[in-house]
Amino acid sequence: MIYFSVLAVTPTNEDWIPDYIGSANALVAKHGGKYLARTSSHKQLEGNAQDVALRIVIQWPSKANALAFMADPEYGPHLKSRTAGSINEHFLIEAKDDLAS
Repeated sequence: MIYFSVLAVTPTNEDWIPDYIGSANALVAKHGGKYLARTSSHKQLEGNAQDVALRIVIQWPSKANALAFMADPEYGPHLKSRTAGSINEHFLIEAKDDLAS
């Protein structure tokens, strides 16, 4: 079953970004992920206003692939630098429709 990582990331400093991008790209690919969107071009249509710099969507072939990426020891230092240098939300969403009849 396909899963999606949906992130909201607002850097509080940009020191971590240059080292993060190339490493994250390689590790996402290593775990079968594919970036569908990494953009500051987004507009909130509903809900309470959120000031988010980047919206990121990654497609994973399975939940196991997404969790393996997050647990990868190579990713650990990059995750730590991203979370220390930004405000983040990360949701893992199963690609299914629970409301379909």
